[in-house]
Amino acid sequence: MVQSADDAIIGKTIMGVVQTWNPGAEALYGYSAEDMAGRDMTILLPPDRSDEEAFILSRIARGERVDHFDTVRRRKDGQLVNVSVAISPIMGKNGLVIGASHVARDITASAELELARARLAAIVESSDDAIVSKDLQGVIQTWNKGAERVYGYSPGEMIGKSMSLLLPPDRPDEETAILERLAKGQRVDHFETARIRKGGARIDVSLSISPIYDREGSVIAASHVARDITERQNLETQRLHAQKLESLGVLAGGIAHDFNNLLTGILGNATLVMDDLAPTDPNHRILGECIQAAERAAQLTRQLLAYAGKGRFVTQVINLSALVREISSLIQSSISRKVQVKLELAGDLPSIEADAGQLQQVIMNLIINGAEAIGEGVGLVVCTTAVQTVDEAYLLTMGPEGRHIAPGQYVMLEVHDNGCGMDEADMRRIFEPFFTTKFTGRGLGLAAVSGIVRGHKGAIRVYSFPGKGTTFKVLFPAVSDASARTVELPLPLSEGREKTVLIVDDEEAVRSVARNTLRRRGYRTIEAADGREAIEVYKRFAGDVSLVLLDLTMPYMNGEEVLRELKIIQPSVKVLLSSGFNEVEAIRRFTGKGLAGFLQKPYSSAVLAETIKRILGDDLSPPHPTRG
Repeated sequence: MVQSADDAIIGKTIMGVVQTWNPGAEALYGYSAEDMAGRDMTILLPPDRSDEEAFILSRIARGERVDHFDTVRRRKDGQLVNVSVAISPIMGKNGLVIGASHVARDITASAELELARARLAAIVESSDDAIVSKDLQGVIQTWNKGAERVYGYSPGEMIGKSMSLLLPPDRPDEETAILERLAKGQRVDHFETARIRKGGARIDVSLSISPIYDREGSVIAASHVARDITERQNLETQRLHAQKLESLGVLAGGIAHDFNNLLTGILGNATLVMDDLAPTDPNHRILGECIQAAERAAQLTRQLLAYAGKGRFVTQVINLSALVREISSLIQSSISRKVQVKLELAGDLPSIEADAGQLQQVIMNLIINGAEAIGEGVGLVVCTTAVQTVDEAYLLTMGPEGRHIAPGQYVMLEVHDNGCGMDEADMRRIFEPFFTTKFTGRGLGLAAVSGIVRGHKGAIRVYSFPGKGTTFKVLFPAVSDASARTVELPLPLSEGREKTVLIVDDEEAVRSVARNTLRRRGYRTIEAADGREAIEVYKRFAGDVSLVLLDLTMPYMNGEEVLRELKIIQPSVKVLLSSGFNEVEAIRRFTGKGLAGFLQKPYSSAVLAETIKRILGDDLSPPHPTRG
């Protein structure tokens, strides 16, 4: 039996000298019986375990056993081998220990397997993902630290419990469907769903669930891997929302631009006809109502442009607290008497650079919206101003809105109401054009507010919960009074009548209004329907043209490109830029390029005439008397 055993079976003295050495020992350690006869067992010890044999022999001398001692020994070829040894004392007839039996088994393969298992267990335990095993009834068998991080429950709270405890109320059947697939040997890969953490918080997770097989190939359990994707889902939702708002802004701006061109034709021609009518003419009143309707339509397009961030701003240095205080009485008269507006305004507020009219629209919209959210009951709207320092950490809490501003000092306007509040669905849509939660209304108020704030390089945040009111927080970049400036365009003057104006616009209706207005006031006009044509016409008539009325947005060449070419032909050319878009942006783009003025579309014939009069210094009274 000893000779046929796979294990190494060795006899040695109490001093560790080898007496017997079986074939199993030769196979394990590489030494033959002749090699080892009379030699010390310490030859097998690696350097880091040089004291082990002395320790073992001391125990044997006391008659003690050494059972299943896992250690490492060195073979004849120098390789290390993992062994499990069992060493027992051999007793003489007198009861004294005379030697020892040494049985060793090669456990290298099992040690490596155990190490691999330990490494796998360490990976499972250190994973940020939840890694759970469960039986085919969904009962949890193992629960790693990642599962505790993701779901909030400790292993003691979940092992032996059903995975269905994590299901949200709107997904009661998901675990059953998953278990049915697993029982058939099917996987569930990258399934995105929702689960409930300890404490009731809802989280988004991505699940990968695989069947576990026994040696016969039968499914006996399942591995469940879950990753918390709540933050990723939130960021994706915010990104899509930002893209949606940006797309709506582009659409709104494009529509407003085209409407402004049409309204310029309507307003311009209507005011030209009105110049020919006596106030007593019955058609004078009718025409006036048409002009008023066109002006209301122009106001609507200005709101669209404000939403798109392309509205016309004439900026100046403003103290926000003073502005809120000035219009507070007007606002109070516009809302229910049951709603009180409370002002908490900082006295030492830094200035901001803003358009006062646009800022008034922001303040009034926010306060009136808050009052309307309160409804017919008694309520309170609190309007607060303060200074806030914004750092990178705060910007991260703002989501996509934080991309619009940079760290620094800001003036904060906060409007809070104790009204009905909003749910998440309404919160996602409140800044869209034409969306409203009111029974009536066109829903452009908050859309315009958002555009005005963006146009002033600011940002807006909303906090709201159903039944708990709403808070709008607006941030405007603070400026020092010394660095702030009021935007003004240079308006050079010249004298004389019978001058020529080159009208450049791709809309015939706009060119018609400008042509008729200027000819009535003694000007000659020539026209171009696009930028390329404008360059060709100007080359032929450069010596005669006193002023170029130039549209900013045209096909082939835009206004900026046309101006550049005109300056090459004639550096002293006077150009009056016309657009429905942002005056501040136009000024920024054309600063230092000799722009003579800016004309906002839509404009009436009177506004066009007054603007050109200021630039050229002419008396633009109509050369013919008004007919009765």
